[in-house]
Amino acid sequence: MPKQLIIDGKPIEVEDGITLIQACEQAGVEIPRFCYHERLSIAGNCRMCLVEVQGSPKPVASCAMGVNDLPPNRDGSPKIINTKTPMVKKAREGVMEFLLINHPLDCPICDQGGECDLQDQAMAYGFGGSRFVENKRAVEEKYLGPLIKTAMNRCIHCTRCVRFTTEVAGVEELGAIGRGEDMEITTYLERGMMSELSANATDLCPVGALTHRPWAFIYRPWELRKTESIDVMDAVGSNVRVDARGREVQRILPRNNDAVNEEWISDKTRFVADGLRTQRLDQPYVRTDGRLKPASWDAVLDLVAAKLKTAQPERIGAIAGDLAGAEEMFALRDLLTQLGARNLDCRQDSTKLDPRRGRASYLFNSSIEGIEQADVILLVSTNPRLEAAVLNARIRKRWRQGCAVGLIGERADLTYPYEYLGAGPQTLRDVADGKHSFAAMLAEAKHPMVIVGSAAAARPDGVAVLSAAARIALGASRGKDASWNAFNVLHAVASRVAGLDLGFVPGEGGLDVAGMLSAARSGKLEVLYLLGADEFDMGHLDKVFVIYQGSHGDRGAQRADVVLPGSAYTEKSATYVNTEGRAQMTNRAAFPPGDAKEDWAIVRALSARVGRKLAYDSLSALRAALYKEVPALARLDRVEPASLAGVEALAAAGGALGSEPFQAAVRDFYLTNAIARASAVMAELSAMRKAAQQGTTGTHG
Repeated sequence: MPKQLIIDGKPIEVEDGITLIQACEQAGVEIPRFCYHERLSIAGNCRMCLVEVQGSPKPVASCAMGVNDLPPNRDGSPKIINTKTPMVKKAREGVMEFLLINHPLDCPICDQGGECDLQDQAMAYGFGGSRFVENKRAVEEKYLGPLIKTAMNRCIHCTRCVRFTTEVAGVEELGAIGRGEDMEITTYLERGMMSELSANATDLCPVGALTHRPWAFIYRPWELRKTESIDVMDAVGSNVRVDARGREVQRILPRNNDAVNEEWISDKTRFVADGLRTQRLDQPYVRTDGRLKPASWDAVLDLVAAKLKTAQPERIGAIAGDLAGAEEMFALRDLLTQLGARNLDCRQDSTKLDPRRGRASYLFNSSIEGIEQADVILLVSTNPRLEAAVLNARIRKRWRQGCAVGLIGERADLTYPYEYLGAGPQTLRDVADGKHSFAAMLAEAKHPMVIVGSAAAARPDGVAVLSAAARIALGASRGKDASWNAFNVLHAVASRVAGLDLGFVPGEGGLDVAGMLSAARSGKLEVLYLLGADEFDMGHLDKVFVIYQGSHGDRGAQRADVVLPGSAYTEKSATYVNTEGRAQMTNRAAFPPGDAKEDWAIVRALSARVGRKLAYDSLSALRAALYKEVPALARLDRVEPASLAGVEALAAAGGALGSEPFQAAVRDFYLTNAIARASAVMAELSAMRKAAQQGTTGTHG
């Protein structure tokens, strides 16, 4: 039942169960706060959000007072809330004065300067002096790992960081010790934090107690050029803001999108920026006398064109990498099609996902936001904590609300308890046949979810595994909400869904990745075009002419005969489709280094040299052709349900299940792609994680 309130003289009707601070926001009144955050539990520590409630003898903390808790007026009239009275003003000034008793005058050297809640609210709600002359307390610094720099003298004990690590990240590594003035926020055993989401605590810190260690003392916020973009470190498609100064990306921060990443990003997403500056390909190279030597664009394009023109179409292959955008894959596919080549694949890990079965057969159909409706979740051959850390936080959020989780595959710490069903396909078969108790739980659920990892589809029996999972999903959904599709594929790489949407898979009689590598070993493949593809064994390519187009000097570039320097995701406008089928677009935040070009433009220039000139001369013309062929890519930031026929086709595929236990797709969370492997910060995190897994303490020396 709606509640009637009068806030600063304005009558308003608010929904039942919300807090006073939320009611004030709905009325358009700004309430200062330090400890309150809408995605965390209520602590009521800071008292900055005090308001005056009619009939109350003292100011009320609006974050901790629900509108239902307000006693009714005797005459039944709406309760009156005032936020601008002298009493409220004096109360807030007093709170601010207390907060600043021990706060050091660090603003000139503090990395939070310019985007600090304490600075802003001291100016808006404090007054210009203090009655306290005692010495400020001093607190020893804490080691929280290579990502978070501490200045605990500044801490105001809002406990946002503690609540985040406990509730959202699910890693109880921060806590408070001591009482009163001796209270300190600290980790246990001075160990670096072992969460893939740890640096979000730094965003939450309203003062400069926690700042970003890799970016310490490098820039001021007002020096940076801010660009809204999309993350490509995994297939979630987290919304980010890329901040650059000059030609260099300085930092990457999260943007709010409740349907995708809420306001969290993984540590890899945030701190991979230094990898954008190292190991870069900034000019074309040609292998001469066994060594890669710089060359001009004209020379390398002529050489590549000559190779493509003289090779038979069946002896030409192309593999698209994990970070490729839809535009360059579309352009390369067009060029190869005109050449008559049918050996092309975007599935570096040899997954058995096939776009010909229908879009629903390879999407996260329930949607990422749909996790918040799920009541039973079955994970098959996936570790979402490593494959999609932000999505895993949403599963944990749902688990805290009562959702049951079951796992078939490798045991892992997922940050929430789950029922371990078994390690391999036999358990999956039992659930599919209704012989396992978890099958009954799925059948009784209103919104069941079956989440299959990409590693399951990469097995030799991948089609059979996907088919069994699809049968489980269809069986669990039977007779329920017709709009709910319980079958979900959790991809681990950013380019995969767009590649499948575009049909960047072998044509009739064409070879997939495994087939191309086999043909390369036997000398049946003459030319192989790698579009940023680095995640397979290059040892098979001794007898083939390798063209590598990409941004970093990783495995593919080291093997290449010709290197075409492309752009990283922060240096181009490109379309990526996340695991749920949501098309999103990156924006250029900086220019590529040296002579590097945008990837689609390289393919377009090459097509003219080959004599098969593509029909588009601009990015807008390319996108017009792209959208005409795949309309789903034009509907940015929208998820459209795919036909259930795709899941039914997959369920009907059948096949014999193997006996090998399931594996997860990601082994080292921090080193999954060329940009991450070029990052010194990611290397340090990877080493810290390995030390912790091997039983060493991982403490700070």
